[in-house]
Amino acid sequence: MSFLQRIRVEKEAEVAMLLADPPSLETLGQTRSLFRALNGPDLAAIAEIKRRSPTRGDIRAGVVPAALAQDYERAGARAISMLTDGPHFGGSMSELRAVREAVSIPVLRKDFLIHPIQVDEARAGGADAVLLIVAMLSDLELTEMLSRTHALNMEALVEVHDTEELQRALKSPAQIIGVNNRNLKSLEIDLCNGEQMLPQCDPSRIRVAESGIFDRADVNRMRKAGADAILVGSSLMLAKEPGKALEALLCPA
Repeated sequence: MSFLQRIRVEKEAEVAMLLADPPSLETLGQTRSLFRALNGPDLAAIAEIKRRSPTRGDIRAGVVPAALAQDYERAGARAISMLTDGPHFGGSMSELRAVREAVSIPVLRKDFLIHPIQVDEARAGGADAVLLIVAMLSDLELTEMLSRTHALNMEALVEVHDTEELQRALKSPAQIIGVNNRNLKSLEIDLCNGEQMLPQCDPSRIRVAESGIFDRADVNRMRKAGADAILVGSSLMLAKEPGKALEALLCPA
């Protein structure tokens, strides 16, 4: 089984538990717009928090997400991406809530979402936006997930990896499209993917380059290809001072 196939089995089990005990949506605050946060003349950054990854193992096991999120915000991040998957990335919904309370910028729930009940869970947990991976969803499922997301006054970062997935995303009402330089089947990274895919994206949508961005040269490659924003995780989490590492990535060449 591929990584995504294994993940789907795990998420189906999580969905079953959520359906048996749905999250409460009775007291919800206002959401912050990810689209507005990323929409501007300058390249925006979504800074990611993750303790570990399937490819690197432990990255920053002892990190305090709320404190790191504040560091990222001071360094110029326009949004925070919080991994909430526990088994593979060491995250949790309780930490997403703590991050949301610690910053004034939008917080994206990054996980493997396959059912609208997970969108409900994200909203109840404080997320302003969710990641939707086209490779894990049929056209009908993507439509249903986006519909539920918008009904809860949230937004979605719709992630694609190849041309077929991009065409599916462009047929949807998604306003923020992420091109992942990591192949989620092989887990290999190639920035050429972003250089090929980003120019094919509708420029009226926010275009986000994801994965494999480690230095200013990588940032410039993605900007030149048409990225409006970058999502950066591992390079920041591996840095001695993640906030300063983010400032260095965003500093004009």
